[in-house]
Amino acid sequence: MEPDLFTAAAEERQEKDPAASPLAVRMRPRTLDEVVGQQHLLKPGSPLRRLVGEGNGGPAGPSSVILWGPPGTGKTTLAYVVSKATDKRFVELSAITAGVKEVRAVIDGARRATGGFGKETVLFLDEIHRFSKAQQDSLLPAVENRWVTLIAATTENPYFSVISPLLSRSLLLTLEPLTDDDVRGLLRRALSDERGLKGAVTLPEDTEEHLLRIAGGDARRALTALEAAAGAALDQGEREISLRTLEQTVDRAAVKYDRDGDQHYDVASALIKSIRGSDVDAALHYLARMIEAGEDPRFIARRLMISASEDIGLADPNALPIAVAAAQAVAMIGFPEAALTLSHATIALALAPKSNSATTAIGAAMEDVRKGLAGPVPPHLRDGHYKGAAKLGHAQGYVYPHDLPEGIAQQQYAPDALKDREYYTPSRHGAEARYADAVEWTRKHLGRKRS
Repeated sequence: MEPDLFTAAAEERQEKDPAASPLAVRMRPRTLDEVVGQQHLLKPGSPLRRLVGEGNGGPAGPSSVILWGPPGTGKTTLAYVVSKATDKRFVELSAITAGVKEVRAVIDGARRATGGFGKETVLFLDEIHRFSKAQQDSLLPAVENRWVTLIAATTENPYFSVISPLLSRSLLLTLEPLTDDDVRGLLRRALSDERGLKGAVTLPEDTEEHLLRIAGGDARRALTALEAAAGAALDQGEREISLRTLEQTVDRAAVKYDRDGDQHYDVASALIKSIRGSDVDAALHYLARMIEAGEDPRFIARRLMISASEDIGLADPNALPIAVAAAQAVAMIGFPEAALTLSHATIALALAPKSNSATTAIGAAMEDVRKGLAGPVPPHLRDGHYKGAAKLGHAQGYVYPHDLPEGIAQQQYAPDALKDREYYTPSRHGAEARYADAVEWTRKHLGRKRS
């Protein structure tokens, strides 16, 4: 028997007893117009709308698509909507349980349906990144010849997890994390909709905010937590889901944290100051508070990158590459795994030797520029590549440092007004001790007078 997205038995049971299905299943959109978020993928003429039969492409039929996005953003939901709305034959496979044998069976069935009944087949393949290269190869003839229209879903970067031939034959559609407003609208619909909780309970603002933080942009997680909390409230004879009930149900305390207010900046400030003070445990505490409150991981990563230069600098030249790598990783993986990456970077930065010399050096240099201490570039440093430069005296007398045994030429580099100014004052913390020795040696060989 061919696998189907929702078996007839499950559908019949749901129709007879809707409450038997989880709230997240009951609240699945029935049409593309009911889908929350992802509006950039649902414009008229989009591949998804063409898959459900909106518009007639003629020979330019809808292409296979790969849906890439974090969990809970609607990949399976979109496939479900397509299955309900399209007049095409719809088959589902999961890469967790299916193999080449199952794929070939679907393809053979699709060819028979097309040849015998003129019925096109849409194949939904969930978690395609779990398929091996050989398993993905087995899809190529069917996709290339349009024996099936493939809808593949993945939470991993397709450029790393999907073979290039399959990627080139499909449209890559990126799903964005749902916003708080998206999830809030979904929760409120679930509270009142006949398919949902039918107004049996209410959700106060503080409980709703905590629920949004728990969800972290994952619609399925939000609805699952709402259903559990609603059940607990009704069991206690309450019509309102209190914050206390929600905390007990999901076993997660509400963190006092306003992502748009004072708490946002106060906790972020405490994180950076704890790193600056080398208190790794305090830094991890504030990091955990930000993560638990649903802070944007990219905001945290940006603060760590700033700290790496502002407070560590040349005392540990590896601090900035670590912070940058963490920011790149966070952008690719998101929560919850991003918490590990942020912890990695926070610990490394908190325990690194500290120096703010880079901060004070550029600050002092910029202050002089603001005061008007600039002046013309010395003639021997000016560009001498264009015709006539020599007549103006440009680049004349410049000494090429690589021509000298020590690799340093005793000549003036700064404008006259700043020729003896020293901005960089290195510490002797960590690796910067090497820079302290180097700057002392170079200034001496440049013939610099102490300011």
